[in-house]
Amino acid sequence: MSFLYKSEPERGAVWARLFAERAPDVEFRIWPDIGDPSAVRYLAAWEPPENLAETCPNLELVFSVGAGVDQFDFSRIPPGVPVVRMIESGLVAGMVEYATLAVLAAHRDWPTYAAQQREGVWNPLRVRTAGSRRVGVLGMGVLGQAVLTSLQAFGFQCAGWGRTPRELPGVESFAGEEGLDAFLARTDILVCLLPLTTATRGILSRALFDRLPPGAALVNVGRGGHLVEQDLLDALDSGRLSAAILDVFDTEPLAAGHPFWRHPRIMVTPHIASMTQAETSAEAVLENLRRHRVGLPLIGLVDRSRGY
Repeated sequence: MSFLYKSEPERGAVWARLFAERAPDVEFRIWPDIGDPSAVRYLAAWEPPENLAETCPNLELVFSVGAGVDQFDFSRIPPGVPVVRMIESGLVAGMVEYATLAVLAAHRDWPTYAAQQREGVWNPLRVRTAGSRRVGVLGMGVLGQAVLTSLQAFGFQCAGWGRTPRELPGVESFAGEEGLDAFLARTDILVCLLPLTTATRGILSRALFDRLPPGAALVNVGRGGHLVEQDLLDALDSGRLSAAILDVFDTEPLAAGHPFWRHPRIMVTPHIASMTQAETSAEAVLENLRRHRVGLPLIGLVDRSRGY
């Protein structure tokens, strides 16, 4: 029985050490050294190998090494094989740090001051208190809830929106299409933490921006596919939106001549908001292996019909 790892080699070396210590009965292999294909029971990957059913005919479980699974082609994964997305403390902590930083940057007009510095302009703006600013998070999964909990500590008026109702102390909750308009109308800084599905692709568009208060700001740490790029540029240039802080893009790396690079109201980071940490992610996988063996529910089990 073996576990096949297909991702970053450095992280794989840490996983190999921890597997040897905590699951010595499971042979740990790093792609492309798969050993006996019939012995592979578990796979962890960003993108699974092609012809997965033939490559690993006795596969029992597939792990995504990231928080999302939109990079998976589910048609190539046997329908009876469960897929688990990564939920681990290091990844959550990183997202909380970045989203909190981005919201504070939007709140304190950091993109505007960065543009003014480049132009040599000294122009102090009115300072607003966090308590007067309304932050809304699209997506109330593990990451969204953790971000909202962090933001409450600064005094922001916090709300969250999800496909289904979620209750979080101190957070105003909205759900479903019927709750989206009211959620957007009360949001000055919008944070996107949605999974990328057919239903959410392109959701950050003119139709959504027009439902935000004039001068709202956007933080996208979901996926690049959520954003209609030209609609964002139009909203910023018209003043409909005041700023955008973007960590994810439909095509990565962002092209050298892309207008986002030099737009005075956009801050760009290269998809670094949160990264899976080697030790804590290995612990999360080992815990799910234990659960799988004894028949307990898996943490982060993906519903293929929803895409997350």
